[in-house]
Amino acid sequence: MTFYDIKRQYNTFDFENYTTGVSDKMVESSMQKEILNDMDFLNLLSPKALNHIEEMAQKAHETSIKHFGKGILLYAPLYVSNFCINNCIYCGFSTKNKIKRKVLSFEEIEENCKIVSEYGIRHILLVTGESSVKTPLSYLKKCVEILKNYFDVVDIEIYPLEESGYKELADAGADGLTIYQETYNEELYKLLHTQGAKSDYKYRLDTCKRAGKANYRNLNVGVLLGLNDFVSEIFFAGIHAKYLQKSFSSAEIGMSFPRLRPAVGTYKPKTVISDKNLIQAICAVRLFINRISIAVSTRESKELRSNLIPLGITKMSAGSSTEVGGYAEKRKCSDGQFKINDTATVDEVKKMIYKKDYQPLMKDWTIL
Repeated sequence: MTFYDIKRQYNTFDFENYTTGVSDKMVESSMQKEILNDMDFLNLLSPKALNHIEEMAQKAHETSIKHFGKGILLYAPLYVSNFCINNCIYCGFSTKNKIKRKVLSFEEIEENCKIVSEYGIRHILLVTGESSVKTPLSYLKKCVEILKNYFDVVDIEIYPLEESGYKELADAGADGLTIYQETYNEELYKLLHTQGAKSDYKYRLDTCKRAGKANYRNLNVGVLLGLNDFVSEIFFAGIHAKYLQKSFSSAEIGMSFPRLRPAVGTYKPKTVISDKNLIQAICAVRLFINRISIAVSTRESKELRSNLIPLGITKMSAGSSTEVGGYAEKRKCSDGQFKINDTATVDEVKKMIYKKDYQPLMKDWTIL
């Protein structure tokens, strides 16, 4: 059964009607369970669960300590291109936006790698806009090979590939994949993605499955919070992550919670996800899937990121740049995907983690 088949079982489900009917007793009952089912997960995402946010946070903290200890893995994104064939109306890289675009040469990639690795970062995320013309598979393979000379772990966040493409990149050194469905609402997805390969909802939905078949070690999913109501979106992202965990037991399954940030273009978020709802979502996911990796990027403020550490976070980006080659460029030659919220340096992020009595980790595994 594909995840699309699972999701279709909820096509007529009225999320708003169900969650408004959730009682305190239902939330308390769900929290007491060792293994939560889908409805328990939804109960923890309901408005009534906000009455129990302190208990949820405490249990999420205890669950995280039990399964992950007190380590926070640091990583950084490296944008190598912002060319894109898609028109995602919320994205700064949209083909309709008149921005400065650039593809890094291999020499420029080396230059950026040297700088980021000198920060102490050992886990890198290779990021591109979605253009197989400007950044073909052959280019991406060479990128991965270069990055592997500087970093222990290379994850990719690129346009969806066939399983054979993921296998080629794995052979070049890629370890994991991050890809966001953006929204699990199929009708809304069509309205938001009006041009380009990304408009194929089902193909994107199966992306992690193709990478899993290519034996990727890390598979990370997520939604872009602000495009739709957060309850149904987090619910579907959560059951998608659980589906992947059951399908690929040897892979580390992760989830991210990116909130929309200011970017080039005129799109305004449909909904504003509050800090309290973000905390609720993170705690609910931690209790639903105990052994899931949870990442928070520099989209969030330094203060919030610090407060999220004890609640189940296992990964954080640090010292990030969303501009192509932004670590090395002395003058701006491209536009970033979005504006960063936490501009702290890697050392400052490390100090913040130590201050919370946690340990920053620069890598979590090595091939012997």
